Amino acid sequence: MKNSGNETQIEQRVLSEYDDYSCWLQYTKIENQEWLADYQTLLSHIEVLSHSHVMESAKQELMTAIKGMVGSSPEASAEIKNYSSVVLATVEDHPSICELVDSQLLDDEGYLITAVIVDGYQKLMLVGKTDVGALYAVFHLIRLMKMEEDLGEVRIIENPTNQLRMINEWDNMDGSIERGYAGESIYYKDHQFIGDMKRIKDYARLLSSVGINGVAINNVNVHEVETNLITSRFLPDVARIAEVFRAYGIKTYLSANYASTIQLGGLDTADPLDQHVQEWWGEKVKEIYQYIPDFGGFVIKADSEHRPGPFTYDRNHADGANMLARALKPFGGIVFWRCFVYNCLQDWRDRKTDRARAAYDHFKPLDGEFLENVVLQIKNGPMDFQVREPVSPLLGAMPNTNQVLEFQVTQEYTGQQKHLCYLIPQWKEVLDFDTFTRGEDSTVKRIVSGELYQNRLSGITAVSNIGNDRNWTGHTLAQANFYGYGRLIWNPELTAEEITEEWVRLTFGNDPEVVDTISTMLLRSWSIYESYTAPLGVGWMVNPNHHYGPNVDGYEYSLWGTYHFADCHGIGVNRTLKDGTGYTGQYFKENQDLYESLETCPDELLLFFHHVPYTHKLKSGVTVIQHIYNTHFEGVEQAEKLVEEWQQLAGKIDEDRFNGILSRLLEQAEHSKEWRDQINTYFYRKSGIHDELSREIY
Repeated sequence: MKNSGNETQIEQRVLSEYDDYSCWLQYTKIENQEWLADYQTLLSHIEVLSHSHVMESAKQELMTAIKGMVGSSPEASAEIKNYSSVVLATVEDHPSICELVDSQLLDDEGYLITAVIVDGYQKLMLVGKTDVGALYAVFHLIRLMKMEEDLGEVRIIENPTNQLRMINEWDNMDGSIERGYAGESIYYKDHQFIGDMKRIKDYARLLSSVGINGVAINNVNVHEVETNLITSRFLPDVARIAEVFRAYGIKTYLSANYASTIQLGGLDTADPLDQHVQEWWGEKVKEIYQYIPDFGGFVIKADSEHRPGPFTYDRNHADGANMLARALKPFGGIVFWRCFVYNCLQDWRDRKTDRARAAYDHFKPLDGEFLENVVLQIKNGPMDFQVREPVSPLLGAMPNTNQVLEFQVTQEYTGQQKHLCYLIPQWKEVLDFDTFTRGEDSTVKRIVSGELYQNRLSGITAVSNIGNDRNWTGHTLAQANFYGYGRLIWNPELTAEEITEEWVRLTFGNDPEVVDTISTMLLRSWSIYESYTAPLGVGWMVNPNHHYGPNVDGYEYSLWGTYHFADCHGIGVNRTLKDGTGYTGQYFKENQDLYESLETCPDELLLFFHHVPYTHKLKSGVTVIQHIYNTHFEGVEQAEKLVEEWQQLAGKIDEDRFNGILSRLLEQAEHSKEWRDQINTYFYRKSGIHDELSREIY
């Protein structure tokens, strides 16, 4: 968005009416006169007791929000005064602060929000352990204001559960986004930086408002031009982006090309044990920190899907990661090393080679060999962000290694933001999954938070779903996935229902019918999408390359290791220890036993772990084939119901967002029929078994 007039228009809309650009930061006028009467005086003054770029961001955000929601601009001062006010501070800023909060209760990014009386005047204290904590306190207060909550007796203490809360952008410098479904890049066009700092700043606001503290700004598949991001050609531009993010408490990271020593350094090797390679990276990292003193570090995809890596030199992943970690360590930088490493030249005839095993087989033997500033980045499932797959057995299997969990906010396999598929319920299941690595209650959320193994570095990262569409995410309701991701990784104890209601109220207002309808639609949407797509955990029934739409055999005879093995007798992948690929043996005993047995394996994952006849009865009493028929018919009915439910909100949602969302829901309802008919027809022709309800199958 280069048009300054367009920017001005956006700024005006932020303060006057709901719009799709502002996402959940809708600072529109509060109409609740009783609430305004209670708090208008309190919100008419802001006292900012600390000075930094981050505190300036916090102050400006709060002033903008109050101006929009209350209708008048608050006065700002730099000291405590004798009138009611909001006080923005860190624990070190004022002697009276220490009496209000035990700083030991707050982590570096933690904060306190409390209402107190000082010399007879009402004060709403927003106190951070650091300026970043104070910024997070401001966004929390804004949420309370927008939801018209009671501010008179509030006392909130918040600390983030996860230390590293990150977003990976898969943007390319030609302007495209790999697996992006919301337009082009907000950073790049025609192999240059766009330089639209207004949009970058607004993105930083969105990120910070949900507690994101790190962003890698380019694709993990680092192409030729992007390799130069770590050179003087582009580092000044990266530094300008980092400056914007820094003011919102966000560190900037880059995805780096493992073979940069060859492509940039004039060396003939990228061997991590080669002294010249080590020295080159040492000098390169030093150069980067001259431009960006708080540079976060690198995200590395190596030896995966034809990317270069240490395997070329008969080295292992610890050798490769540690080489970069040594270069970064003097500056406090981190290496995020992706565990998405597998044989992508697999023979589909070979029933023993199993892509699901790969991450564990490659990395488990290296536990304890990685340096303390290396973090392994582990996908939530063993395959690739399918609508249903089990939790990766690598999570919890490496107690002596830092690790982060990787989610995918962008809907690569879940409808590409054309279909509504709200992923918070899925992520809740992953985080609540008990690995049994240290007995019962060894949940994924306790592993990735660092609680279970006291890891020095830990947390959660995810692939972004934003682009340069006006509404950022293509489907306006897909904004809920981004918001929900941030809120969930800040506090995994939040329920899906709490996060959902919060987002709806912030984004669409407090009308009970709107809140209830949209919340219900969101919370049902994952199961709806699953029901009309791939059944019972088998996955991958999509068109190759772009991964949108049904193609049951699209990957069945491919090199990628993504098979369902359907024949005239049955379907599914035998991953048992008894006579399959042995994948179940990668889990701790409790889960190994659960998945190994047909009797105990959860139905929703049955075909991921077992090859069964079409007549096999599920725990519901329904056969596999009848389940496929039933769910695909029901899925279409439910997709059509989403349209009907949304149409009931006509007149309650601004016209632009209402029509935009309606068009997406209509496309989903129509596309779900294509899924239903192709899947049902395929399995009817394979099995020769009729639908018990005699519905039309072609």
